[in-house]
Amino acid sequence: MPEKPEVMTVVKSLIPRIVGKTITGCNVYWDNIIAYPTTDEFKKKIIGQKIENVTTRGKFIVCELTDYSLLIHLRMEGKFFFRKVGDELNKHEHVELILDNEISFRYHDVRKFGKMHLIPKEDTYNVKPLCDLGKEFYDDKLDADYLYSKIHKLKLPIKTVLLDQSIICGIGNIYDDEILFLSKISPTRKAEKVTKKECADIVTYTRDVLSAAEEAGGTTIKSFTSEEGVHGLFQNKLLVHSHAGEACPNCGSEIVKITVGGRGTYYCTKCQK
Repeated sequence: MPEKPEVMTVVKSLIPRIVGKTITGCNVYWDNIIAYPTTDEFKKKIIGQKIENVTTRGKFIVCELTDYSLLIHLRMEGKFFFRKVGDELNKHEHVELILDNEISFRYHDVRKFGKMHLIPKEDTYNVKPLCDLGKEFYDDKLDADYLYSKIHKLKLPIKTVLLDQSIICGIGNIYDDEILFLSKISPTRKAEKVTKKECADIVTYTRDVLSAAEEAGGTTIKSFTSEEGVHGLFQNKLLVHSHAGEACPNCGSEIVKITVGGRGTYYCTKCQK
């Protein structure tokens, strides 16, 4: 699943290709992709809108239009393709936006898990889904005090808590493992047992890991690529995630894989207490 760095990489690739374009047509081939409003309303409202900017909030792509914001969550395998109007449709292409009557901008999703919301522009960050999101990794207000205040009463494993998008948005399973390894905290430790000093470490390494991943274009794992021809390189820098059975880069002990909160989790039992 694309995490914050991957979403930021997608946006960087889209900006030069779609900003300034006007949506002159819309076809929806799988209604469930449209979370809000109804499919008919979505198509009616989005036609004629100019794409003024593209940014991110958490794992959402935010396309700022003339009067609305188009929010796109890629979920497991969503990606975009550019075709000529009239080109044959792939069976996994579920939403098509026609730009300036000549570009077919298509949302491709094998699993059909992705979602789109069309929200009035003035409500973008005040209503669901974006109003429920926590701090971004680059937000100055994300500090040890903030994180400690959010987690110090939680009995869930810290691995699970860091995946809660209402606390820090954008962290997914891959980077969760990397952040906890660098912080020397076991993924199974209860969040209530994490000290304020350790919260400071988590915040520091969250910024370090996500910033480095963004610079590398994200992580290309399994079948995810950010957009045709755009592949991340951060998988080459992963220290523990996907390295079960290999030696820990710090102590040489074997990296193990367990399940925490239903998620595959990689860590060093010696370094991460």
